[in-house]
Amino acid sequence: MKCRYLLIFFTFLLFSCETNISSNKKIKYSNKGEVIFVNKGFALIYDDDLIDKKLINKKMKSEDLIIFQHKLKKNTKVLVTNIKNKKSVIAIVGLKSKYPYFYNSVISPRISNMLDLDPNDPYVEIKKINYSNSFIANTAKTFEEEKNVATKVPVEKIKIKDLSLIKVTDNETKKLTFNYSIFIADFYFKESAKGMVSRIKENTNIQNIKVKKITNNQYRVNIGPFKNLNSLKSSFNELEILNFENIEIIKNWYVY
Repeated sequence: MKCRYLLIFFTFLLFSCETNISSNKKIKYSNKGEVIFVNKGFALIYDDDLIDKKLINKKMKSEDLIIFQHKLKKNTKVLVTNIKNKKSVIAIVGLKSKYPYFYNSVISPRISNMLDLDPNDPYVEIKKINYSNSFIANTAKTFEEEKNVATKVPVEKIKIKDLSLIKVTDNETKKLTFNYSIFIADFYFKESAKGMVSRIKENTNIQNIKVKKITNNQYRVNIGPFKNLNSLKSSFNELEILNFENIEIIKNWYVY
């Protein structure tokens, strides 16, 4: 009987190891077993010219609260957040549409305006809203609500801080800047993370891949850093051949 239990245990252990090594998916689950989808990256702001240039193949209206997103089903509710100012909007995933691999979504001009997105830096987080997480709706304000609040606040009481400057001492001020990295996945085993690095190097020309130890059983694979969008785009687009489930672009802030 003991031998039988030992056989079952080692079979399970072997299966677990093989699954971990071969997996390239970052799937998280809520306490109720629902899939949690979160992705940080650049949104493509819809314009009819994108249709003419054949960059996308589905239309949307400028006033729609709709996004296109490859990994999510039609009619899925999502929270779209401007990471820079923390403004959020609840939107619906529309029809399946092709769009350049580099972007994590296509959003309507209305969503862009509501989020006060910088067209030159449309960095957003897309988060699937599960029914058990419906409280998220309370964090998203409509454009009209924000306008009502803004009109009641005296202008002289609103102070804008220059986030690009940090005061270290009375006589010294340092600059806050950023770079980008590509988050591939977290792995339980270090060897699994190294295996992912080898796979990327074998299938692409990307070399600046790092394994970072987060805890004793969490090893993170990142690519970068990248100081400009062109090099970031180039590496990100090379990864398309590997068909990863959900990779993210991370903006890293630091002082110099």
